[in-house]
Amino acid sequence: MTEPDPQTTDTPDTPIEVLLRLYRSGLLAAEYPCVAELLNLMSGADLERARHLLSRLDPDEVTREHPSVPSVKVAVTGHGTLSALVPALAAELARHGLLARTYLSDFDCYVFDLTDSDSELYATEPDMVVCVLDPAIVFDEVPLPWRPADVARVLAEKLAVFETLAHRFTERGEGTLVFNTIPLPRRYVHQLVDLSSRAELSALWREANARLLRIGDGRPSVVVLDIDPLIAEGVPCEDVRMSIYAKAYLSADLLASYARELGHLARHLRGRTKKVLVLDLDDTIWGGVLSEDGADGIQVADSYRGEAFRSFQQVIKQIGSQGVLLAVASKNDVEPVREVLTSHPRMTLREEDFVQIAASWRPKHESIAELARTLNLGTDSFVFVDDSSFERAVVHRSLPGVQVIQVDDDPALHLDRLLRDGWFTVRELTTEDRTRVVKYREELVRKDFLDSFDSVEGYLRELGLAVRLAVVESSEVARVSQITLRTNQFNLTTERLQPSEVAALLKDPAALTLAIHARDRFGDNGLVGAVFAHRDGDQLRVDNLLLSCRVFSRGIEEACLGSVLRHARDTGAKAVLGTYRPTAKNAKLRDFYARHGFELIGTEGDVTTFRHDLADIAPPPGHIQLTERLGGRN
Repeated sequence: MTEPDPQTTDTPDTPIEVLLRLYRSGLLAAEYPCVAELLNLMSGADLERARHLLSRLDPDEVTREHPSVPSVKVAVTGHGTLSALVPALAAELARHGLLARTYLSDFDCYVFDLTDSDSELYATEPDMVVCVLDPAIVFDEVPLPWRPADVARVLAEKLAVFETLAHRFTERGEGTLVFNTIPLPRRYVHQLVDLSSRAELSALWREANARLLRIGDGRPSVVVLDIDPLIAEGVPCEDVRMSIYAKAYLSADLLASYARELGHLARHLRGRTKKVLVLDLDDTIWGGVLSEDGADGIQVADSYRGEAFRSFQQVIKQIGSQGVLLAVASKNDVEPVREVLTSHPRMTLREEDFVQIAASWRPKHESIAELARTLNLGTDSFVFVDDSSFERAVVHRSLPGVQVIQVDDDPALHLDRLLRDGWFTVRELTTEDRTRVVKYREELVRKDFLDSFDSVEGYLRELGLAVRLAVVESSEVARVSQITLRTNQFNLTTERLQPSEVAALLKDPAALTLAIHARDRFGDNGLVGAVFAHRDGDQLRVDNLLLSCRVFSRGIEEACLGSVLRHARDTGAKAVLGTYRPTAKNAKLRDFYARHGFELIGTEGDVTTFRHDLADIAPPPGHIQLTERLGGRN
């Protein structure tokens, strides 16, 4: 990005001025990767202006300039005028390094759009369909005059319609359908003059929204987002004038806030959910400086600032309990830090909550980079929180993939700064999520165990590795989908699959969908990988093979690929084809098939195809105990 000339300006351009200059000069598409940082520095009128600039940008132009920028096709439908949602989506997806390709349906076409499989909406092949629900959907159909019982009747009818739409979408088996809860504006409630009727209306409305929130239960491709928390923060539900004159039944501010939540979901759908939260200590999770104030002098509770730090620690502990890895990067001596985390009577966070504590006087970006290597994760999986602008700037400059969160000298605001962008949002928690910290701590023990050996071969022999390769069970669908969404390094094609798409594969007689489980002397790693393949005539095509970064380089991939080859041969296949699509993260896999007996047969676009003739299949590595349940050959 072009920097301002210090000889021609006294002050640097503001972020919106930079964005405007890029737009006017025709360079916005070329500089699209820089947009996220600019947007994160904007608010208010500047952010509104940026939204409209980005909505005018041609997505195809961005893709030509930056083919690696992931696109998300979003189809927007609903009852009212929803044009304000389009620029908000463009900005919110750009904030996460994504490119919005948005289709806006016609006014009040949501029922037709979602029930007709030949609708223009479905023709766009959307990754995400946003069906915006508003109060007019209900109140446009109540009689005049009306009573709460009339509203209850219409709500019941509408809920039945939403159920049908969710069912039809699920049958289709592609993409994600998003509903929202329906707000109840004051102007409807206060048309009832008696408080008893107002209470009745509010109660039945809440009951209807509760039913709406449960429409996603048992439907992995349907998500319902609750917008009541957005309104509770002070976002106006509606602009009455726009509602009456333009039939825009939800305010532009509410749609912009809703777009922010949709951006979090889109980021998850594109496999960009963060995995690790790295925390500074001094004046970040406690008040004061440990090396100067001592353990008794830091503020943790029992004061107004201390209570704020305790609230922040409680939020961190809650996040960590759901599979987010917590780590410390602090300029302190390690023993006093461990003493505080172990023995301080008012500390909420304890040493066992963290996967690693990097307390030293080395630069923090070095500590984070080393942690990434230890955990075998990319630094773009990390979020870093620090009160020091200097430390934040160094980490941002040295490790641009790390999401740096700014907190300041008001600890009461720390938790909002951490939570507002939903960096760790996932659709559904799995059993593996809740035990992830334990598994990664076990991984560090494995690393120490490895360091005690003179050779990797000796380490693997003593590791006691047992692998089970079996057809995916229905209870494993969510976890298998999650692996496709979160795995970037050992992912041969980086094809992301939603739970509904995995479930559909289980019903496809031509598909072979396998889960990889692993355990060793240190514990059960759980479901750590997947194989997706399908029969194509007398050939078996391996569509993808994925493996968690926790279990790289142990021969698991070799054992599982060999098992698939034997299964293909034993079930009558003449050959196995495998494909590789390069990404910024999976370059180490470019020769994966070649190293395992496949021959290169061609490249089309960015996809390279390999072939194995099944004549010479290597046995499983000797250090692995392999159990196979592939169906048709046990």
